[in-house]
Amino acid sequence: MGNLEASIVLAGVGGQGTLIAGKLLGILALKLGLDVKVSEVHGMSQRGGSVITYVKIGEEVHSPIIEDGTADYVLAFEEVEAVRWAALLKKGGVMIINDQQIKSLPVLMGQMQYPDNIGEALKKGASEGTKIVEIPALDLAMEVGTSKAVNIVMMGALSNYLGVDESLWKEAIEEAFAAKPKTIPGNITAFEKGRKAGA
Repeated sequence: MGNLEASIVLAGVGGQGTLIAGKLLGILALKLGLDVKVSEVHGMSQRGGSVITYVKIGEEVHSPIIEDGTADYVLAFEEVEAVRWAALLKKGGVMIINDQQIKSLPVLMGQMQYPDNIGEALKKGASEGTKIVEIPALDLAMEVGTSKAVNIVMMGALSNYLGVDESLWKEAIEEAFAAKPKTIPGNITAFEKGRKAGA
C-alpha cells in the first residue's frame, strides 16, 4: 500500500515521550502495510538522561539500527541532543529540533556550560541540501495544556516530510492513545500545531 522508506532517529531525554513517538510511527507504518522495526537505547532515562529511539520503515526491514550518515530524519526533542546525534543524519536529510534546553546535572552544578546558538551552529555546519528546522515544541505543547505533548508536536512537524495523509496520522494518534481517550483531542491539536510550525 505505502511506498514510504524512512530511517528516523528520535533523540530526547527521559520523560519526553520519545518511546510513545516511536510507537506512533510503528502504528502509522502498519496502517500503510509496511514493515517497521523500532529499537530503544536508554541512557539514564529516569534521571533526565539521553534516550534514543531508532525507527526504520520500509517494504522489508531487517534491523532497526541506524548507522552514522544514514538517517533520513533526526528529531531532537532537546537542543543538546541535536548536537549529540547530528552525525547520524545523512546528507540531504532533515533535522527537526525542539528549541527547548534541558540542563543536565553537570550544567546545573556549574561544571559545564550549556552551548549557545545550537540551531544556528548546526545550520552553518549542515551539508548541502540538509534541512534544519527549529520549532518551539514545548511552547506549542503548553498551548494545548501539557508539556507531555512535546512528542506529538514533533510528530506533527515530521508529518510534513513523510508524504503520509494527515488523516492516517490522526488515526494512528487515536490508536496510540486508545487507553487514554480523554487525551486524544489534545494530542490531535498538538499534532496540528507541530505540523503548522514545521511546514
